[in-house]
Amino acid sequence: MLYFENDYCEGAHPALLQQLLTTNMEKLPGYGTDSYSSLAKEKIRQACNCPQADIFFLVGGTQTNAVIISSLLQKYEGVIAASTGHISIHEAGAIESTGHKVLQIPHRKGKICPQSLQNYLQTFYQDANHNHMVFPGMVYISHPTEYGTLYTKSELSRISAVCRHYKIPLYLDGARLGYGLASEAANITLPDIAALTDIFYIGGTKIGALCGEAAVFPNKAPAHFITMVKQQGALLAKGRLLGIQFDALFTDDLYLKISKNAIKTADKLKTALKAKGYRLYLDSSTNQIFVILENTQMETLRQSVTFSFWETYDPTHTIVRFATSWATKMEDIDAFIELL
Repeated sequence: MLYFENDYCEGAHPALLQQLLTTNMEKLPGYGTDSYSSLAKEKIRQACNCPQADIFFLVGGTQTNAVIISSLLQKYEGVIAASTGHISIHEAGAIESTGHKVLQIPHRKGKICPQSLQNYLQTFYQDANHNHMVFPGMVYISHPTEYGTLYTKSELSRISAVCRHYKIPLYLDGARLGYGLASEAANITLPDIAALTDIFYIGGTKIGALCGEAAVFPNKAPAHFITMVKQQGALLAKGRLLGIQFDALFTDDLYLKISKNAIKTADKLKTALKAKGYRLYLDSSTNQIFVILENTQMETLRQSVTFSFWETYDPTHTIVRFATSWATKMEDIDAFIELL
């Protein structure tokens, strides 16, 4: 079988495993207070050009979203997200289970439009009954989006300006951030993200780590944030496991280097799909490729290739997703192309 179901099929990059093995018998303090976690945080601050940033390591994406959103919102507040956003669709109501509503707004290829956000907030506060409604207390976006699309620096700047006008934090989900930074279509850097958002996280699980996400507060985290992490069962006793991995990922630019492999392999596969007459649902510039397949064709392909169902296109066609990763081999791309 050829595996293109997701970008976390493999375990971890060998450099991370080696570092975990090398440090395995060292006696280190717990809960992320070890020296490797401190080194990793300093390297991330340098990469973000943000020396004052507060950084916390958590285990997974859904956990990170739930902890950050529930810790920053007041009881009467919800979080604005695209109707296709990960917290809206693929997190099993994790945010709602904390008592906060996801306030959905329309999207364009997975992205929130700055004007739509402005209109939503303006309409909310113009409503004479808004004190009886769920207040918009945060804006959530992901980069790349669920459709593999990227925000431009102009779009992110305009969204940031709207959030700052209404004095609500802008939170960027970076589960696949490495692939967004490595894309040739990208014009946003880590320092840009640190300057334009209030909270973001750097995904490790999908980009070379066994597990782990680095939550970054470019200015200052809320008071007692680590206590809130603990309260929600998200504070790892052996925090070294996360710190050591991020220390390796942010040594010699490894995070960006391995992310480029996903882009190169996806680009080759996308070019071949187009050449062979397959219809793309949209043109993603990152590692996720969305293709419209006739249903019998899809079932035939499923015998040799694993991929993700995305959504029904019409009664006889389905949108599926092929995902490459930091570990995808070019020979697997070649075998897939030959199969097509």
